[in-house]
Amino acid sequence: FYLLHGRLLHYGPSATMISRKVILRSFCILLILSLCAFMEQKLVSAEPLEFPIWPPGKIEKAGAVEKVQNRSKDPAKPDRVVLSVAEPTLTVYLAGNSNSPSPAIIICPGGGYGRLAIDKEGHDIARWLNQIGVAGLVLKYRLPNYEETGRKTPLPMLDAARAIRLTRAKAGEWNIDPAKLGIMGFSAGGHLASTLATHFDTGKAKARDNVEQFSSRPNFVVLVYPLITMKDPYRHAASREMLLGETPEEAMIAEYSNEDHVTAATPPAFIVHAADDRTARPTNSFQFKAAYERAGVPCVLHMFEKGGHGFGLGVYGGAVTNWPGLCEEWLRKMKYLPASRKP
Repeated sequence: FYLLHGRLLHYGPSATMISRKVILRSFCILLILSLCAFMEQKLVSAEPLEFPIWPPGKIEKAGAVEKVQNRSKDPAKPDRVVLSVAEPTLTVYLAGNSNSPSPAIIICPGGGYGRLAIDKEGHDIARWLNQIGVAGLVLKYRLPNYEETGRKTPLPMLDAARAIRLTRAKAGEWNIDPAKLGIMGFSAGGHLASTLATHFDTGKAKARDNVEQFSSRPNFVVLVYPLITMKDPYRHAASREMLLGETPEEAMIAEYSNEDHVTAATPPAFIVHAADDRTARPTNSFQFKAAYERAGVPCVLHMFEKGGHGFGLGVYGGAVTNWPGLCEEWLRKMKYLPASRKP
């Protein structure tokens, strides 16, 4: 545009010069419009795009090395776990609803706060969400380091709050409806998601970083076999130790026992659990549901008789394979999705 509106002045131009100038200007405008259309099409393509959630230099990465292990023997069906995170990112699977902004869900994989099941509880989930018209954003969050953070906000919580703010800041670019932005978590990722549902702020209006000016409150939350409490006897010992240290202070246990922090401002929830789960005790979900009822906030809990722990979309079969359909119905009932799927 600088060339079109700059100080390129011609005195006494001929008709030929004017014609050439008009043609050149028209060509430049068409070129710019074509490039914009191409970039927009690229954003809604089937290929996901990965974005760092923090600006350069904002977080300490000295010596950080990312480690990933693939547990699958089938090359066509990877089952990777991230054992250490060098840089937290969002991998964005856009829904491709070019006519109107789509709802979106930030996905927090589980792994006991010691690793991330990035495929089964991350990328696979995002691809399913795309099928029902929802943008899926896989959060690769930093694993906690209690020795480093102490009483400060744990690293996963910082990254999840940042992911929500960043998505709202990028909503126009990504064609996402910022008023229909949810967070989903599995196992320890469910604890992370429930923490964001109960520990949020409206944004920092005077922050120099414009992303930090956006609210960190999700509009809704989806929890799949979640950890909720840090209290005995229903806490998951290994996850609590990873998050809060070997001998956590009572104040920190209370702060991150999310069943005690549900208020009328907590967003609506959809919860899935299996009664035979021996890792994340079903009491976690029962207590959270009871807290929602006391606060008068909508919450649906589907408790399956069998399913165990770590079933993702229902990879082990059984009745738990129905939960994605139940979740879609709930999203439509709550008007985060249209009442019926387009043919």
